Amino acid sequence: MPTYVVLYRFTDQGAKDIKNSLQRAREARAENERRGFKVHGIYWTQGRYDLVAVVEAPDEQAMMAGLFNINSAGNVRSETLRAFTEAEMEPIIQKM
Repeated sequence: MPTYVVLYRFTDQGAKDIKNSLQRAREARAENERRGFKVHGIYWTQGRYDLVAVVEAPDEQAMMAGLFNINSAGNVRSETLRAFTEAEMEPIIQKM
């Protein structure tokens, strides 16, 4: 399954309701796991981004649907990075 690093920033709405961010994250995690995702971790961070998640998604379409589902609630905006393991990089490097 493809791995992704998702960087989240709270919207004004999400920042105003920060006390419920743990519950929202738990609900989103459960929903994504129900859809076949493997959530490696969700981290609240200091700095430019408020949250970072590392997930494996069944495919790109599932990842997009998951992101749309989370972002449509209006509490966060996200930036998603496709992450490649060492094993995945091997054939990519060989194609160079």
